[in-house]
Amino acid sequence: MSKVILIGAGGVGTVVAHKMAQNAEVFTDILIASRTKAKCDALAEAIGKYGKGARISTAQVDADNVAELVALFRSYQPEIVVNVALPYQDLTIMDACLEAGVNYLDTANYEPKDEAHFEYSWQWAYRERFEKAGLTAILGCGFDPGVSGIFTAYAAKHHFDEIHYLDIVDCNAGNHHKAFATNFNPEINIREITQKGRYYEDGKWVETGSLEIHKPLTYPNIGPRESYLLYHEELESLVVNFPTIKRARFWMTFGQEYLTHLRVIQNIGMARIDEIDYNGQKIVPIQFLKAVLPNPQDLGENYEGETSIGCRIRGTKDGKEHTYYIYNNCSHQAAYQETGMQAVSYTTGVPAMIGAMLFLQGIWKQPGVHNVEEFDPDPFMEQLNRQGLPWHEIKDGDLEL
Repeated sequence: MSKVILIGAGGVGTVVAHKMAQNAEVFTDILIASRTKAKCDALAEAIGKYGKGARISTAQVDADNVAELVALFRSYQPEIVVNVALPYQDLTIMDACLEAGVNYLDTANYEPKDEAHFEYSWQWAYRERFEKAGLTAILGCGFDPGVSGIFTAYAAKHHFDEIHYLDIVDCNAGNHHKAFATNFNPEINIREITQKGRYYEDGKWVETGSLEIHKPLTYPNIGPRESYLLYHEELESLVVNFPTIKRARFWMTFGQEYLTHLRVIQNIGMARIDEIDYNGQKIVPIQFLKAVLPNPQDLGENYEGETSIGCRIRGTKDGKEHTYYIYNNCSHQAAYQETGMQAVSYTTGVPAMIGAMLFLQGIWKQPGVHNVEEFDPDPFMEQLNRQGLPWHEIKDGDLEL
């Protein structure tokens, strides 16, 4: 019997809950909790219609409140908490896990509310406390970060003696038929994209202008798409855990219409994250923008096309240089038909479920705070194929990078 608390009932949370219920032999009891209990109730009801076997309950909790979280954890006594709430809430949930003696998993690293900046240092600082408590914390178990790290670890284990060049490539070739919408929480999405770019080369970090470096890359089954270099959190842990890496970069595709909207949003001040005074009331412009943009949870029904996310790697094996491209393509419509959510939520939610499954099975159980690439990638790779995210390889092809 395995009891799990899932914090967050948005798009990713919906996928995680569906996939956990599909694997009820592992996830026998699931408590879905968020600030809005009605959302949890609706999700539980939707899953119940499928008759998937898991016992599902719901609760209201403020993920910014450690005392509330601790009370919930102690009353339900889960083996692991799966955090798909906001990145701002990672540390309060980790604090509560330590106090209540519960293991932890998330999909995105911590960032403070008042600064568009994210790095692992805040969560890595918890390593000794989790280790001493005999608790496991698994960081960044989505797709990127998450599967991108697993793909890298798999390549290092099976195809390379040394990885020298790593490029993570993320293409969304879908069309949701909206003038402008983000595929996950608009506040987090826009903060991420509008930051300065950054990549790792020859032992140091190189900073670039926001979306300054770009080039067309060819994605399987999709074709060429303009791809932009930006900073992404998994680069920070991967260059530490694979020290032979000479250069590591992250690329993401954006359509011109999306970039035009984004530029206007920035130019008129709607991407600001500081408080302003409006009619005597304090508001944060980007939070107001989030309220008027389409809800990412509602995009799935009319979403066409697919995503393609993978790792393009160059390195050496037995003294010879080789290239390796490992990737997954995911259909928006197939994801929607299975879970009611589009592929961006699906590709994040499925890996979170797999990470929790491997923990509960004792395969990914190691006291301390760990990024996903520190664990054995093979059982995770096997589950990707079983759980709806099959992967493909191209050996010694043209990486275009």
